[in-house]
Amino acid sequence: MRQRLLTAAAELIPERGWTAVSTRVLAERAGVTPSVVHYHFPSLPALLNEAVVGLMRQMLADVDAFLSAAATPADAVDAMLESVDRYTGADPMSLLFVEACLAATRDEQLRGEIGAVVEEFRQRVGRWLGEHGVSAPAETAAALIAVVDGLLLHRGLGVGPDTGSAARVLRRLVA
Repeated sequence: MRQRLLTAAAELIPERGWTAVSTRVLAERAGVTPSVVHYHFPSLPALLNEAVVGLMRQMLADVDAFLSAAATPADAVDAMLESVDRYTGADPMSLLFVEACLAATRDEQLRGEIGAVVEEFRQRVGRWLGEHGVSAPAETAAALIAVVDGLLLHRGLGVGPDTGSAARVLRRLVA
């Protein structure tokens, strides 16, 4: 039941926007009564936060797999950018994350949870870069991840550069 609610939240946020997801609408999408929402979660915001943070962790775990398969930092850049190519900026996952980041500007708990996910990911990428001889690996990881996030945001606006041109710059960053 919890998973159905989390899945429904992840579908509704990009469709309607974070603030338009109500307990009633969520329960209807999950095929349950509104009381079931509050049985499984202390509040609607807690449910929405858990849905988004869980998907962010899952998505970044997929990137960890790309890192494991990469032989060089340049290969890792290429793999990260290939993963960016799966998103248009207007697809449900992109919209979900944009909505979550906007909501985090007003929700301290969500901001902290998303910030922790990003920081954990930066540390993993930084360790990997350090193990592969990149100087200033933590700082390089922070810049690399920020650029990838920016590319995704720009895609949603229709103004992003193609990943090929970004790849050339980012490969120099990790060289």
